[in-house]
Amino acid sequence: MDSNQIVKFLSSVTRNNNRAWFQEHKADYLAAKAEFEGGVSQAIERIISFDAEIANVTVKDTTYRFYRDTRFSPDKSPYKNHFGAYINAKGKKALRGGYYIHIEPDHCLLAVGGNWLPTNILTSCRNELMANEQEWLRCVQSEEFLHFYDAPDDADWHSPQGFGFTKLKTCPSGFPRDYAHVKYLRLKDYCAWHKVADSFFAESDWLDQMEQMFRAAKPMMDFMNAVIDDYE
Repeated sequence: MDSNQIVKFLSSVTRNNNRAWFQEHKADYLAAKAEFEGGVSQAIERIISFDAEIANVTVKDTTYRFYRDTRFSPDKSPYKNHFGAYINAKGKKALRGGYYIHIEPDHCLLAVGGNWLPTNILTSCRNELMANEQEWLRCVQSEEFLHFYDAPDDADWHSPQGFGFTKLKTCPSGFPRDYAHVKYLRLKDYCAWHKVADSFFAESDWLDQMEQMFRAAKPMMDFMNAVIDDYE
């Protein structure tokens, strides 16, 4: 995937986010879009090799509109400044975790897991990790997981890597505050991410590197998906 071409286009959009400019450069958009979708197709094929659940997922199932919904946003810029693909066996709007590819100038990343879980499902996930503590710790304290996703507790979307985009400041209500692994109870999502260079997806071995990162977090995702799937 020629991510350099994609990043160049997205950088231009960031500087010229208006309809007149976009119409003049529609061919550049279509070329960047096609390049991204070709890379997503390659990624899906690679992920299938270790996660058969997504065998029927197509590129169209994973990508998003480039046009922003500005109805409820103070930012009226008509176009996004990134391309994203969420590879999930149950679709982009599913609660269960999946694999995410994000290309944005100076903020490219790969992510694994689920986000925006309702409180009742979060409670079930927290109960499950306490009930099966050792299995959970094998998932999130493995050498591979820590290599790609270990980070300070205050890590967020802009951090180089991390686990849990949003966290409670204290232990959730109804759970023991003195629990040895309370930091996992404070998570409001189970998403692990790792930032990569803008040129990452243009490297000859990017699929191999992606597979390493996704495999490292898959046990964590599978653990939580076993709970989340009961609600879908």
